[in-house]
Amino acid sequence: MLNISGLKEGIVLDHIKAGKSMEIYKYLGLDKVNTEVAIIKNARSNKMGRKDIIKIEGGLDEIDLDVLGFVDHNITVNIIRDSKIIEKKTLSLPQRITNVLHCKNPRCITSIEQGLPHIFFLSDEESQTYRCLYCEEKYGQKS
Repeated sequence: MLNISGLKEGIVLDHIKAGKSMEIYKYLGLDKVNTEVAIIKNARSNKMGRKDIIKIEGGLDEIDLDVLGFVDHNITVNIIRDSKIIEKKTLSLPQRITNVLHCKNPRCITSIEQGLPHIFFLSDEESQTYRCLYCEEKYGQKS
């Protein structure tokens, strides 16, 4: 069995769908942080069969919980202090996300005004559908 040492201080992202950890790594910009990051792919899980886990040394200020909630709101965020879990955060779909998605509508104002933030709002929670704030172009996560 593979053993990755525990964290003294940091965050453990648990219950990530198997194979999704690299997508989360990219969305969170973890390649730009100056801290240790461990990715465990396809770990055995009684609850999920297989799962991915990401361990991040340091504080919660490195993590955008809205981005995590958008990618997968079933992820559990464990806060570690003195090698113990002191808090577990559950996620939900964010009502609004900024600069995570980019509007594909060529007539949208974001295509013309390059500095404008790409803002999407949750229009249908059941289908996990987001719409552009400016032109209402639809982005659906589920097919």
